Amino acid sequence: MLFDPIQIRSLPLSNRTVMSPITRSRALGNLPNALMATYYAQRASAGLIITEGVSPSPNGLGYARIPGLFNEAQAQAWRAVTDAVHARGGRIVVQLMHTGRVAHVANLPAGAEVLAPVAGTCPGEMWTDSQQMQPHSSARAMTPQDIQRSIDEFAQACRLAVQAGFDGVELHAANGYLIEQFLNANVNQRSDGWGGSIEGRNRYALEVARACAAAIGADKVGIRLSPHGAFNATGTFPEVEVQVEALVAGLSSLGLLYVHLLDHSAMGAPPVPAALKRRLRETFKGPFILAGGFDASSAEAALQAGQADLIAFGRPFLANPDLVRRLQTGAALNAPDMTTLYTADAKGYTDYPTLAG
Repeated sequence: MLFDPIQIRSLPLSNRTVMSPITRSRALGNLPNALMATYYAQRASAGLIITEGVSPSPNGLGYARIPGLFNEAQAQAWRAVTDAVHARGGRIVVQLMHTGRVAHVANLPAGAEVLAPVAGTCPGEMWTDSQQMQPHSSARAMTPQDIQRSIDEFAQACRLAVQAGFDGVELHAANGYLIEQFLNANVNQRSDGWGGSIEGRNRYALEVARACAAAIGADKVGIRLSPHGAFNATGTFPEVEVQVEALVAGLSSLGLLYVHLLDHSAMGAPPVPAALKRRLRETFKGPFILAGGFDASSAEAALQAGQADLIAFGRPFLANPDLVRRLQTGAALNAPDMTTLYTADAKGYTDYPTLAG
């Protein structure tokens, strides 16, 4: 079943494997390049590729060397990536990731600023090419005007994504980035209509999804969620399960391309309870992707049990361009070189070996 074709909405896929979004920091000047086109084309046997996080705004480029999609030059540069993937028969969507408060000003272009639902600093630190490791920069609380502007930026990034040849977009509402900063009660302490209640905290995600669907069609817009995740100082909270069920119900009513549910327990976070996964699967009336520590056997079992329509793999795709073939044949997997995850060149990026023959 894992290797069977499937159609999600209007998008036909050659199999049910998904390459998870993985930050790789190769976009010098925040522009996609030929090295990145090679990397994604190498992995085109995936049923669906989801790119690394790509910022819809200058304000969302919080990490060093992550790509953007908010101007014509970036859209044109991404076209080389999508063309390379399509030439090998693959399908690719772009993950739109606004980092929000997970940022350092040294990583932002001139004129950009660190914005978040509330003022303050995200705990922790990050790499900057100019100053090496630094604590996150302090964020300014977004005004209602800032919020609307950012929603418009997501919608415009969707239009540019279609122009760049992507098969769709994924909204990154997980891992503690801007959309989840609004969703998470431990971060979002607003008392206006953009916080203060389940409805208020869900509002931003739903408004972004609605604007993106209006821009390019709901059947081209997916979303990634990580309830109970702990990345970037988010963490669980008492109403999290009721809230995410309400959110997914709202997303279902829009007819989105898919919901992509991430369970971080393989990396030490609290697990997403099986009962919650089942309820979200039932609530969303459309394609459903599960991610988090799967191998060929557990992926097949999840599909056979009807727990998902597709299964996403992260680190295995990082180190195995031919992962689908390896899963099919039971071949050993390359181990990822963690020291080269976020470096700037081909080493540990496009030089992983494939099976002979």
